[in-house]
Amino acid sequence: MSQVFAVLFPVFSIILIGYLYGRWRPSDINTVNRMNIDVFVPALVVDSLMRSDFNLMEYKWLIVAGVAVVLVSGLLSWGVAYFMKLPNQVFVPPMMFNNCGNMGLPIAVLAFGEVALPAAMVLFLASNTLHFTLGTRLVGGKISWFSLLTMPINLATIIGLGLNFANVQMPTSVMLPIQMLGQICIPLMLFTLGIRMLSVDLQAWRIGLIGAIVRPLSGLIAAALFLWFIPLELVQQQQLLLFAILPPAVLNYMLAERYNQEPVNVASMVIVGNASSVITLFAMLYYLNH
Repeated sequence: MSQVFAVLFPVFSIILIGYLYGRWRPSDINTVNRMNIDVFVPALVVDSLMRSDFNLMEYKWLIVAGVAVVLVSGLLSWGVAYFMKLPNQVFVPPMMFNNCGNMGLPIAVLAFGEVALPAAMVLFLASNTLHFTLGTRLVGGKISWFSLLTMPINLATIIGLGLNFANVQMPTSVMLPIQMLGQICIPLMLFTLGIRMLSVDLQAWRIGLIGAIVRPLSGLIAAALFLWFIPLELVQQQQLLLFAILPPAVLNYMLAERYNQEPVNVASMVIVGNASSVITLFAMLYYLNH
């Protein structure tokens, strides 16, 4: 239990510090988030994919599993939405797309070390791609393939994989600034997540509570079904199970606000889900530690 606490405490303490700072000094974090998405996260992607021990083919089944978790979670949550008479465009996307960036990457590294970063990064990239395509379509938006291909994070993925496949070793003087920029993104994700929570209105507590139960449960069912048929190596199993129970991503709220899909309800699912994830993450990390 002390090991699990040692993993979760830094994550939630940085979120809390961001929240308290936002209350003390109201801040517009849109520019900071833009820099993180455009510079720091792509730098982390390039650094991770260019490691000499990274081989994408070793993660092919993990990618399939990550996609399966997203899709099966959507299918199960659609059933819940139908049964409880909840709007699909509001309820289903937050149940599909989780906080594998802001929360998943830090917890993966803190809990399992740098060896877990490639697997966590692969799941993040797969989920992120689905979110900006299928997720955008689900909330009523249109998919822009050109915008998707020219996103810095996707360009970084193409560059990182290309250099890895070509077995190109970049000079240390080039890689060091990339590594340093990449190291900024994880704590910054957590800090800005805390500030972002200030803009969330907790009026629709009922749908938030339902989402806090359905999100980890649907993901866990999907991951367990996949692992039953196709067992992965230990590190990938750990990352898939951790990925499966993560709370809804903050991006769900931003998309709901952009496309006017009841952002108050989506915000409730985001904040209640992230707050209650202390319990589910504690339980999962305790299980994985044993």
